[in-house]
Amino acid sequence: MKNKLSKGLAGGVSALLLALLVASCATPSKIAYFQDTAGRDTSINLAQATIRLQPGDMISIIVNTKDPESAGVLNLPYITNRLGASSREGGYNNAQMSGYTLDPDGNVDFPMIGKIHMAGLTRSEAAATIKKKIIDAHYATTDFNPVVTVEFMNLGISIMGEVTRPGHFSLNKDNLNILDALAMAGDLTIYGNRENVRVIRTEGDIQKTYNVDLTSAEATLSSPVYFLKQNDIIYVEPNEVKMRQSTVNGNNVRSTSFWISLASLFTSITLLFIRK
Repeated sequence: MKNKLSKGLAGGVSALLLALLVASCATPSKIAYFQDTAGRDTSINLAQATIRLQPGDMISIIVNTKDPESAGVLNLPYITNRLGASSREGGYNNAQMSGYTLDPDGNVDFPMIGKIHMAGLTRSEAAATIKKKIIDAHYATTDFNPVVTVEFMNLGISIMGEVTRPGHFSLNKDNLNILDALAMAGDLTIYGNRENVRVIRTEGDIQKTYNVDLTSAEATLSSPVYFLKQNDIIYVEPNEVKMRQSTVNGNNVRSTSFWISLASLFTSITLLFIRK
């Protein structure tokens, strides 16, 4: 009778230990991106993806022509960086281009032209608008033929939470999407919750929060924040494993080592009882 009881208890303990080990080694089911794309293709319309200028944005505007003197009148001076001081010069070596900041009404004050409305325009639209203003102001001659280049200067996004390299990142393209941004931050860590990535966006005087499920291609590609805008904030919250590890009680009560220790104690007590 004692042998049967001993074998039964030992078998129960073994089963418990095996279950605990299997649970501890189980592969999480919510780690891979786009789990719903197996065997099928997806597509997205890029028509509305381009970043548009907003009040407060800083841009550089460079006018190149065959006539250097005329171009000099229409370009802001460069700022030469020196140790302990900065001076404004017209040179092009070791210098940083000055920029225009859109005022609260979305305008920039352009040399020899005056105020030009930039808010709501893409970079290419802004360049075309400025070129037309220059031509309409009779600065264009046969040899003038202005080429206008518009670049972003202070536009960026912030990425926080469970990513490899959190921080602030400059926008370097017209249609940056959330996957591009997370790649810039070194991707999510293994502890990042891929089912609930938050994007905080300011729209006028309202700040909105959107949730993106990266495990679903359909949900991600159709999200209004799939393509990012300037000043967006991406926050990757920790998953359950990370949250449990962040508290002493959660770590002690739910960790594999705790349950193995408990099973060992149970085995010792059982063997002691059998021997008696």
